[in-house]
Amino acid sequence: MSMDDFLAQLKAEAIAEMVLLKPEASPEELSSSSVMDKDVLDELGKKRATRTGSAILENPKDPVYPLVKEFSDVVSKDPPSQLPPDRGVRHEIDLVPGTKYCVTRQWPLPREQCEVIDAFFAAKAKAGMVRESKSPHSTPTFCVRKPNGKWRLVHAYNKLNSATVLAQTPIPRKDVLLNNMAGCELYSALDLVDGYYQILMRERDIPLTAVSTPSGMLWEWLVMPQGLSNAPATFNRLVTQLFRPLRAFTQTYFDDIFVHSRAGEGKTAIEVHLEHLRRVFMAMRANKLYANIDKCVFAAQEIKVLGCFVSSVGVRADPEKVKAIAAWPTPRSQKDLRKWLGLANYLHKYSAGYAGLARPLSDLLKKDADWRWESRHQDAFNSIKASLQRAPVLALPDETKPFSVVYNTSDYAIGCALLQHDADGHERVISFQSRQLKAAERNYPVHDKELLAMKYALVNFRVHLLGSEPFVIYTDHASLRTATNSPHLSQRMARWLSFFAEYNFRVEYKPGKLNVLADALSRRPDYELAHISRVTTDLYDRIRLAYRDDENLSPIVRFLTAGKEAKHAWLTPRHRARLHRYAWVDGLLHYRVDPADPPRTVVPNDEDLKYDILQEAHDVPSSGHLGREKTFLSVSQVFWWAHMYKWVATYVRTCETCQRVKPAGHASAPLQSLPVPEDCWKSMSLDFVFGLPADAQGNTGVLVFVCRLSKMVQLAPVADSVTGEQTARLFLDGVFRYHGLPETIVSDRDPRFTSAFWKTLFQLLGTRLLMSTADHPQTDGQTERVNRVLEDTLRSVCAESPGTWSASLPMVEFALNNAVHASTGFSPFYLNGLRNHLVPLTLRGDTAASVA
Repeated sequence: MSMDDFLAQLKAEAIAEMVLLKPEASPEELSSSSVMDKDVLDELGKKRATRTGSAILENPKDPVYPLVKEFSDVVSKDPPSQLPPDRGVRHEIDLVPGTKYCVTRQWPLPREQCEVIDAFFAAKAKAGMVRESKSPHSTPTFCVRKPNGKWRLVHAYNKLNSATVLAQTPIPRKDVLLNNMAGCELYSALDLVDGYYQILMRERDIPLTAVSTPSGMLWEWLVMPQGLSNAPATFNRLVTQLFRPLRAFTQTYFDDIFVHSRAGEGKTAIEVHLEHLRRVFMAMRANKLYANIDKCVFAAQEIKVLGCFVSSVGVRADPEKVKAIAAWPTPRSQKDLRKWLGLANYLHKYSAGYAGLARPLSDLLKKDADWRWESRHQDAFNSIKASLQRAPVLALPDETKPFSVVYNTSDYAIGCALLQHDADGHERVISFQSRQLKAAERNYPVHDKELLAMKYALVNFRVHLLGSEPFVIYTDHASLRTATNSPHLSQRMARWLSFFAEYNFRVEYKPGKLNVLADALSRRPDYELAHISRVTTDLYDRIRLAYRDDENLSPIVRFLTAGKEAKHAWLTPRHRARLHRYAWVDGLLHYRVDPADPPRTVVPNDEDLKYDILQEAHDVPSSGHLGREKTFLSVSQVFWWAHMYKWVATYVRTCETCQRVKPAGHASAPLQSLPVPEDCWKSMSLDFVFGLPADAQGNTGVLVFVCRLSKMVQLAPVADSVTGEQTARLFLDGVFRYHGLPETIVSDRDPRFTSAFWKTLFQLLGTRLLMSTADHPQTDGQTERVNRVLEDTLRSVCAESPGTWSASLPMVEFALNNAVHASTGFSPFYLNGLRNHLVPLTLRGDTAASVA
């Protein structure tokens, strides 16, 4: 039908109805990652994979191949290690006025790490990058394990960084950089190698970089070391200066170089791009800069730049940015729906018609509404997801304004969001990220989980936060506001110290009810486990695998698993003499020290396994950082390996927490012995421990009940103003309802026990109160000893947050009752119930507890 015929029929009303067919997305939307088809995205990803430097070297016919081969000294896997030339940019360290010396003592490290550190500095000294120092400054050195198993050296420059005046070097605007690259046809991305070591130090600042090693050496850097707070700004200043003449087709952002080209002047895009790459390579060769070919991408139609994808179409957001919201599962309850709507409501201003879309879901949250998920609810749920994906939800970052980060952690996931205020003062979301915790991470203490979430946020938002203005990290864990400034850092935190030092941020407290974004991401319902049929750990699977690599145990395992084909010739004389002590059960090697002893799982000669076992038996709250003997007895009930006692003694002796919080032991006068009770809880002792930090309820002490036979303890937090009546109630709640009435109670002459109420109560109950010597309360040695162990354990468990000691009291009580007592040879739990309680360390796949 022609246009004239159409208009004629329309005027004559011959056309009764007209339907306009509109594409699902506009051309502008089609350039956005939020609506681009998944197949298209996958195809683009495959094309990018073929443009990596290593892939190009395998294809001599590739047009970029000759150029990469020509400049193989610049783009390679093994760049030379040498002192860089003076390019006019040196790293400078200006200290805050009044700063004297920045000194932190070197702590001892395992031999393997010491050897790695010595070899590293020997190589750097040979290359002329370091020299021996006599500086009054000193920073410790330690190692962090890389994902590939190798070691990375870290310098703990936290004191020096705190005393350094922050540089005001401008950072490239990401929006300007992306706009300059958009619209070109071909792109390349180069990643510079060891960029920090390519910059000389200012001569007078070299002593400030002095670092110590466990072997007693003091080295100072002639080049810029990693870990200094102003290092990113200095490096960015260098690359900006060197590549300024090429900025028409070259963009730099710290150690990343982006080359972009389009056809012109009668030349094709690839011809122009090769000319541009040649000029970049020549500049790198002249200034002795090197790129890692495995991380380079050459002549691609689309590359990933600073969290976005750049192509000839324009700039599109990374699909992973909204994946955390789009992948949310269908709610299964009002609680799940409220979490998701709380997250979606935060974005409703940027979604057209959001209120109408959300109405069916809001009705489900009304006070008297029954939970019944129907098709209309699912349609609304899907529509909101689609609306948020298509709408301009993620704001374009403005480098002239400060950023903020919110994060949260739960028992099963961590979540975070990068935020920024727009021109109207509204807080806009730039990116969401969330992930489930790994099995090992779920065992982290709450404090370390929070730090893990903080690190996860900084890693994901690095391109926006590194080198930016000071930004705020919001946490719902109040103690983290001073975590990075604490002089007492956990080993895990120490490994993250140099990473945090690169960022200029402060931590502010934001309660969970206000931290809607990150809290919802970390508590997605599909991250939770709806039903756990069996609790297991991966420890025993690791033990099974480690048998293969143990030269001492593998012959025994081979013999015991060979059946009728087993040959004694496989065994050494020592193995044959002890063969009757071994047994193979469920893929585990068992050993009996004595025929009457229960079998113990044999641990292979794997240091990581042994350290993990000792950490569980000593460091976790349910173990309580108890002493050498108790830790050994706890481990030896379940495991066996040669020289176990020596391992335990060394581990406990070198425990940083125990060294810091436990007082040195000292001899005391012998105590008067009391008659041994005939049965558990027939006789008990009690006392108070005061002087603890006030908790949220104002408690500053602990009431201690001790069974004098089994050594079982019952603990209760109390205020220093506790009365006799309150003490009596605690006695009834903590002792009587579990163990009945004791015949005797040993106590001191405290007013709480000598009050008329207390005496009357025990006379009515038929209890004879035995009193200690009036001027020597240590006559009651049973409770005095428990008090000291209790104080040591509380200090260890609550070292990072002393004010939370009362919340840890149940775990401390469990640790004391589950530990083998030296005087009885059994744990209090065993003497009271003839069984030892399970802990994560003793869970096995064949004996794990079932949980519904």
